[in-house]
Amino acid sequence: MLAKSSTELVRQKNSALVLSALRRHGPLAHTELSDFTKLSSATVSVITADLERAQIIEKAEQQAASGRGRPRVLFSQRRNCGYLIVVVISSDAVQYSLVDYAGRLIDRFSEERSQEASGVGPFVADLRDALRRIAARSQLAHDKVLMISISSKGLVDTSEPVLRWSPIFGRDEIDFAAVLRDEWPAKIILGNETLLVASALGRQEENNKGSDFRAMAALSLGHSIGLGIVRRGEEGGHQVSAPNFGHMMHVPGGGLCRCGARGCIEAYAGFYAMLRTAFDVPLDTIPAKFVPIAELDKIAVSARHGGRRNMLAFRQAGLALGNGLSRVLSLHERMPIVITGPGVRYYDLLIEGITEGLAESHVVRMEGMPELRVIVDEPTLVFEGHLNHAFSIIDNDIVRRTASVVELRGQAG
Repeated sequence: MLAKSSTELVRQKNSALVLSALRRHGPLAHTELSDFTKLSSATVSVITADLERAQIIEKAEQQAASGRGRPRVLFSQRRNCGYLIVVVISSDAVQYSLVDYAGRLIDRFSEERSQEASGVGPFVADLRDALRRIAARSQLAHDKVLMISISSKGLVDTSEPVLRWSPIFGRDEIDFAAVLRDEWPAKIILGNETLLVASALGRQEENNKGSDFRAMAALSLGHSIGLGIVRRGEEGGHQVSAPNFGHMMHVPGGGLCRCGARGCIEAYAGFYAMLRTAFDVPLDTIPAKFVPIAELDKIAVSARHGGRRNMLAFRQAGLALGNGLSRVLSLHERMPIVITGPGVRYYDLLIEGITEGLAESHVVRMEGMPELRVIVDEPTLVFEGHLNHAFSIIDNDIVRRTASVVELRGQAG
């Protein structure tokens, strides 16, 4: 019995390797699958036959470019095997995306969040309505959706899809499984937005550097301040974390933060914080939940023209970020830092303070300034992070179900 269990686990692991290779590289021929997975040709044949029989993958012929010779047979995911809905919650809008099993975007729309009709109740009602709508627009039955993957800034439960605290809802928790399970048989997962960004960046970096990749940090600037860290694991996988960076202490007893504490990094580097400094608003003023980016743009224009108070707002924000990053590097190691989010439009005004704050770290003084990169398109990174995480879970679930079917078929035979 133990030997049988071990054999089945090996089969599941190998099936997951095949699906992972198709995720990373797209449609592949039999020999390419064997090369990428390091599995024997015979093992690949057995696995692809099982997955094809279960209607998880399919094969198609690709004619040679010259038009001569035998066509190549390529394996790929069967697009209608199941579907994923991605929900990205931000300060001012919620984006909904419908994706097929091959990872192709089918439908997408965004809805602005009303700043007046705030609160968990109205949000949940809007969420339920939008999920119904995105399925109905593609005439998709709810049971064809395998997973609903949701992300938000804030604190998320590590084991359940529960939003513990967020800049939008404060301490009002949302249990997404509880509010959606009556309509959706799909698995519900919840992730920290900046963790997903770090995950996507780690995948890109590993594709570029291979085994030379060690670690990377992703700093998200905007209404909220987020940080994600991705590290290469001992067995080749990635370890991704999202420390509560924006709410680390910067100035004891300092400016009031949206979390209710005083002196957080975000209370000096978030959009509302920079606006507060620019207009010399008292530090104990209750922060706004949302600041129109046009207001920050005006301050930035003035700062670039030498407005001293507005220059101070961005320098103070950069210094808070740099000091926080210096502590992160001291706790972990020197690593490249990717800066993203809507706040990168002010990078030229922030960078002096960031580098000054980083220079306070002993590791930076000894080993030099870490590589700083700017990526403007954060939404694409968030979406890629969703796909990477969600489909890794979906594929493993499918592999286990397929293994059970194969075992039952064998018992019946």
